[in-house]
Order: sequence, then C-alpha cells, then structure tokens
Amino acid sequence: MRTIFAVLAFGSLALSLNAQNKQQDTVQGTKVILDEVLVSAVRVTKESPVTFSNLDKEELAPRNLGQDIPILMNFLPGVVTTSDAGAGVGYTGIRVRGSDATRVNVTINGIPYNDAESQGTFWVNMPDFASSTQSLQLQRGVGTSTNGAGAFGASLNLLTDAFSEEAYGQISSSFGSFNTMRNNVKFGTGLINDHIELSGRLSRITSDGYIDRASSQLESYFLQGTYVDDNTLVKALLFGGHEITYQSWFGIDAATLETDRTFNPAGIYTDENGGIQFYDKEEDNYKQDHFQLHWNEQINDRWSSNLAIHFTRGRGYFEQFREDDDFATYGFEEIQVDGEVVNTTDLIRRRWLDNNFYGTVFSLNHEKENLNLILGGGYNVYEGDHFGEVIWARFASNSNIRDRYYDDTSRKTDLNTYAKAIYNLNSKWSLFGDLQYRAVGYEANGDDTGLVDDTFNFFNPKTGVTFDLNKNNNFYFSYARANREPNRNDYENGNPRPERLNDFELGWRYINPSVQVNTNVYYMRYKDQLVLTGELNDVGAPLRANVGDSYRLGLEVDATVSLGQKWVLRPNIALSSNKNIDFIFQRDGTIQNLGNTNIAYSPNLVAGNIVGFMPNENWQISVLSKFVGKQYMGNIDSENSVLESYSQTDLNLQYTWQTNTFVKSIVISGLVNNIFDADIVSNGYFFTFDDDFSNPGTVTTVEGAGFYPQAGINFLVGITVNF
Repeated sequence: MRTIFAVLAFGSLALSLNAQNKQQDTVQGTKVILDEVLVSAVRVTKESPVTFSNLDKEELAPRNLGQDIPILMNFLPGVVTTSDAGAGVGYTGIRVRGSDATRVNVTINGIPYNDAESQGTFWVNMPDFASSTQSLQLQRGVGTSTNGAGAFGASLNLLTDAFSEEAYGQISSSFGSFNTMRNNVKFGTGLINDHIELSGRLSRITSDGYIDRASSQLESYFLQGTYVDDNTLVKALLFGGHEITYQSWFGIDAATLETDRTFNPAGIYTDENGGIQFYDKEEDNYKQDHFQLHWNEQINDRWSSNLAIHFTRGRGYFEQFREDDDFATYGFEEIQVDGEVVNTTDLIRRRWLDNNFYGTVFSLNHEKENLNLILGGGYNVYEGDHFGEVIWARFASNSNIRDRYYDDTSRKTDLNTYAKAIYNLNSKWSLFGDLQYRAVGYEANGDDTGLVDDTFNFFNPKTGVTFDLNKNNNFYFSYARANREPNRNDYENGNPRPERLNDFELGWRYINPSVQVNTNVYYMRYKDQLVLTGELNDVGAPLRANVGDSYRLGLEVDATVSLGQKWVLRPNIALSSNKNIDFIFQRDGTIQNLGNTNIAYSPNLVAGNIVGFMPNENWQISVLSKFVGKQYMGNIDSENSVLESYSQTDLNLQYTWQTNTFVKSIVISGLVNNIFDADIVSNGYFFTFDDDFSNPGTVTTVEGAGFYPQAGINFLVGITVNF
C-alpha cells in the first residue's frame, strides 16, 4: 500500500518528465547530432504534434545490468512490461496503452526490427542491446510514418552507439539473484585520421530465472565501422545474438499460483516407474545476425539524403519432449510390438524456423526557413521456412533421420513510400502533414494458417497543428489513420480482416528550467481490431480475433520537477477507458451481446514515479515506483480472467569514482527490484471452450486461466571500468 500511495500522490500532482523535451546536444556534442541523422526520418521533436518520450544512454546506464530493453522502459508513461522467467532476463514483453508488442513498431537506426511474419519483437535475440544503444524514442499512438508493420499502439525507434572522437575501452560485470551474471567488453578506436572509427562489444548473460528451470544462456556481439567527414556519414554495422532459454511460456493456474509460484510445467513427463520427471533440454535455441549499411550525405545547405540496406539471418528451433504422442501427427504408420498395436510414442521433437529478411530504406530531407520536408520509404522481403523434426522416438515406426513431419514456407513483401512535412506559418503556428502508401503481400502454406495468398494496399494519412503560445507553452492536435495486416497466428482463427485505426491526439507541453510537463488526451477508434483473446496456441503465442468496433480513450501526464541541484521528481500517470463496443460472444451454446466490454490487457490506470537524489557529482540514488491497475485477460469481463492490480518499487544506486590514471573511471551500480517483496502477476492467458459431454443435451462454457508470476525482492550489482 505504501507504494500505491506514493505513486498516486506524485501522479496526481501531474508533475512529470521522461526527458521528452531534453536537449540533444549533450556532452556527446556534435557526435550525437551527426549520428541522429540516421533516425531523423522516423523521430520527432516538440515541434511535431506527436506524443513521445525519449531515453538516452546516460539515463539507461544506472539500471543497465543485464535486463532487457522493455524492462528498462518500465517507468515510461502508459507502459506495462513482463518477463516469462520472472526476472527481466530471457523472454520479455511490453505493452503500451494496452497494445501488445506485435502492435509496437520497432526500428533500429530506421530499419524494421519486428518479425515480419508474427509482428512480434524478440529482445531475447539481442541480449544486452541496451549497452549499444545511444538513445531511444517511444511514440505513443500511431505516431509518424515509419518502416515496417504499422504502429497500432506505439512505435519505438532505437539509435545505436554514436561514433566517438576519442579512443575508449570498457569492461563491465554484474551479478545478482537467481545466479544472474552479465559480462561485456566494449572498445572504440576513436577517429583514425579524423575520419574512421571502429567500435564493438561482446556480451554474455546467464541466469537461472525466478521460475523453475527458466534458465537463459545469452551471447551477443556488436561491431560498427564509421566513416565521417564534413558532408558524409557512412556506417556499417554487424550485430546479433545466440539465445538458449528453457521454456517458461506455459504459466500456471490459480491454485498453483497460491501454493507454488515458481512451478514450471514445461518438460514434465512420467517415467516408466510412474515418477514425475522434467526433460532437461526443453529449450528454445535461436541465432540471429543483422547487417546494416547506412550512407548519409549532406548534399547542400538544404538537401540531405539517407540510404540504407540491411540483411537479417535467423535460424533456430525449440525442443520438446512429448509423451504418448499420436503417430498420425508425424506421419508414422502403426506398428505391432509383442503382438499389440502401437500408435503412440514418447518422442523428442524440434520445431525449426529458418528465415531471411532483407531490403532497403531511404529518405530525402529538405530544410529551409519555414519548411522541413522528408520524402522516404522502403522495400523489404521476408522469406521463412517452418519445419519439424523428430530427433528421438521410443517407437520410430517407418521414420528416417532428418524426416520432416511438416515443411512449410512463407514469404512477405512490404513496400512503403511517404512524404511528411512541417510548415511554419509564422513564429507561433506550424502545420504537419504525413501521407504514406503501403503495399503488403503475404504467402503461406502451413497447416495452422492454411493456404494464404493475400495482398493489402493501405493509405495512411496524418495531419496536425502545433501552436507555440510562448517560449514555455506548446499545444498540439493531430489526427492519424493507420491500417494493419493480420499476422501469421491470426490466420489460425480463420480468415482475418485487416485492422483500421483513427487516432486523435490533443496535447500541451510546458517547459522552463526547473519544470517540464507533458499532457495529452487521446481517442483511438478501431474498426476490426484484432484483440488478444487471452488464448495461446501450441507454441505459447497469443491468439487474436477481429472484434468489430472498439476504442481507447485516455489521459496521459508526465513531467520533471527539479528541486534545487540535488533532487528531481519524474512522475507520470495514464488514465484510460478501453472498450469493445457491443461485443458478441457465444456462451453456453447461444450467441449473446455482452454490450461494451473491456479490451483484454488494458488497465484503466498505469502510474509511475522516479525520485532522484544526487548528493554530489559522484552519487546517483533513485527510487522508482510503478502501479498497474486491474486488467482482464479476455474480452468478456469474466472474473476468472482478472489480473489484479499491483505495485512495484525499485531502488537504484550508482557511484562513479573518477581517477587520473590509465583507468578513467570506475562505476559501481546497484539495483534492488521490488524492494517491498510484492506478489506481482504481470501477465497471463485466458481461454474458454464449450463442454457438451458432462451433461448430454446441454452446452456449458468452461473457463480457464494461466498466470505468469514475477520475482519478489531481488538484486543486481555491477561494476564498470572505463579506459
């Protein structure tokens, strides 16, 4: 309760900041500004009628001890995060305004990162990527046109490390609860002959996880070469990772949650003596490598261009022990053993994904006194192979090694072009316009999807106006249209329709040297929204269904208040109403209109606060609080689908020891998560099915739910040596 009162007290003051309007010419100077050209086509400033928050490397550093980027973003407005393993390492997820990760458009240096087919973002494939991130911007709502899948809740764009004029080296280690350990090394040559820099990072993260056996073995690398002169910036990047994580996506039921919060049913089977065992290799094993080449040219005082090509290679599998599985699933023929017919077997299978993603993005920027015009677009291709292998079976029947019991292919093309501009009418008024055309083609032939050959053509207009009342007050209003194609899993539920969203944003920003306030009201009206049903498919992926009309209406306030030189407050609050309109549901064998129901995974209240104390230039102490209100995991407002509200408070400390030797500085960081040891359940699933066997002649709708508990009090401690 103490945490709830603290968060609500600060939130109700409407005092907040997320560095949304923070000046970008920091200690990095012009180096950062040059690198930011790579994301200038997808980022916005306070002169744009878009709701956004920024985080830079300095703000991420004190808490960057091995947890994923979504966890580091937990205290931004309207953000809810979760971790399958319960401790922020391994598979993690993010929701913004109630929209899940498949609806958050993510780009890295302007290159799409969302998986083209599932539209999800798998940070586990890029462990420790925060250590190579210069800054990030989260645009809530539709935002501006960007590359990749349409933003239906938010867009997140990351800028990787800026080049450094000076040579540097860094060694960092951290350890903590659940045998979590992170080690990395970084280096940079500085500018060689004033033009060329090479830099890189190697990282390894291991953790046992809070949930039983939810272990992670994560390795990653980041290499970057830069050429820069007065008018040209060329960057070549190669980065990637290899993750091996024990599966923890099944969750637990309510009864188990009360008696054994860390229980993990993954890999469970019964041995020949009737004993319960757990298969030790029930793992996800995936590698992903990314290549990017960027060329930015300042053509003259008014024109500049950016051209990028990219290639991503992904391959891996998840392995499962299956007890008494049917022969028919794998194309096995019945056999006889000791005179008895055998048509089931224990086996171990691997389900593979082997894919390539490649393409180009480009933009041309024109700036003069009263006009900033950007013309851009991209063309990207995804090619994926889905196949399954049985690597061991107690009874292998007629199978041969390397047989594939399914072998599917898919291909997706994504072409988009856009033109966006800010035109300053005078010193107070500016107009914003953004027109995007997007053409998407998707082909698939899986047993789960059926035969798919769909083409979508979308037109996404956006417009807005900004009014600068004076140097302290800024108002904006915007309208944005977004259209979005279904993802692969949506085809499991039949023939899904594309979604459409109309997003209205009205905001006010106040800025002075000691107080910054950002306030906005939004109304997001959906047609044929694909909302989470709460159900999962057989690989733990959430399923969605079209629901007709729905909306999200909300108020978000965030600010920063500096109290002298030592104290800073950064609270935020997000209030919302998220409704399906006249929701139709089949219950007990009859179709019912449930009226307006709550959209799944959409709490009406999300609040956060950061209290920062800097007693001197060496110490930083922060108390970070988060409150997430009650959520429904389904769309029928069933009490069995409720995720109860929860609060979390973290303590973060950092001490920097500046030296005058070969070692420039030593930084010691500490993070205590959930210091009040609250019982937190941040995610789950909900399902219904019709039971017509228990009582012949009647149909009864049966409900069930699963939950993903998060760790109680836990800690991470790290040391970084800078050369």
